[in-house]
Amino acid sequence: MPLRELPHVALSAHAHNREGLHRTDARWLAEQWADPSTRVLVVSGTRVRAVQGRVHWLSPDQAPQEGLRVLLGRSDQVTRFAVLLPASEEEEGWLPLRGLFGALSDQEAGPREAPWLFHAVGLAEWHWSTRHCPRCGSDLQPRAAGHELLCTGCGKSQFPRLDPAVIMAVTHGEAGTESKQILLGRQATWPADRWSTLAGFCEPGETLEDAVRREVAEEVGITVGAVTYFGSQPWPLPASLMIGFVAEAVTTEIDVDGAEIAEARWFTREDLRARLASREIVVPGSVSISSSLLETWYGSPLEGGW
Repeated sequence: MPLRELPHVALSAHAHNREGLHRTDARWLAEQWADPSTRVLVVSGTRVRAVQGRVHWLSPDQAPQEGLRVLLGRSDQVTRFAVLLPASEEEEGWLPLRGLFGALSDQEAGPREAPWLFHAVGLAEWHWSTRHCPRCGSDLQPRAAGHELLCTGCGKSQFPRLDPAVIMAVTHGEAGTESKQILLGRQATWPADRWSTLAGFCEPGETLEDAVRREVAEEVGITVGAVTYFGSQPWPLPASLMIGFVAEAVTTEIDVDGAEIAEARWFTREDLRARLASREIVVPGSVSISSSLLETWYGSPLEGGW
């Protein structure tokens, strides 16, 4: 499958200019906010207002004047901000990021909305979880149009946090043959029909490739040899950067950890196709890099995403 057609690539194809050099330019920021063409996304806690399942943008005069005003950037001659408000008790019409995956799956609107949405929600998650300085416990003061928090006590700056996580298509067998297999797992907290590629967080002092090998060994007891980079995807749920790999298994005997992973299984292409068609299992939908990994291994888009 051509790289440009993969789901996670499509969702990042319209990355905006983040205007980092203007984040401390008060005059420029004021001019952009006064421009009626500017668009504003309101985030309540970490939820976004949606109208008929789609992201709802406002003009500056329609947007709340309270809250933290965050610069997102500029694209197609339009500047966009987010206004971060405290979480509201009113939930009707306000959706978490997962609740907007349906809209992001839209092939026309989704790729244009996703970079803005991931940026805004990622910053909202960071501001929501970072209330005090981790060094001295003092209050934090927003700076740089919401992209920096300065400690009022010790003066140390905090910047948006990202947690690198590896996600991998673990395969076994000769490439291009019907016997080629992919390993999928089911987390203990998932419904019995929900399966996906394996994933896990990178630990301090560890390369990404070693994280792939360790996570696979810990979760399913399989030894991995060659590890090849595939791609990456922002995943602000709440602060991950998903880094995809294809990992070639050296062993095939499965021994699940029973904690994170309740069940794991090898699938051939025909086996996976049949089980998806019968709805015996479902796999990640077209928003995630997991879907891209699966579709690349399978050779075409897959039905039955969740």
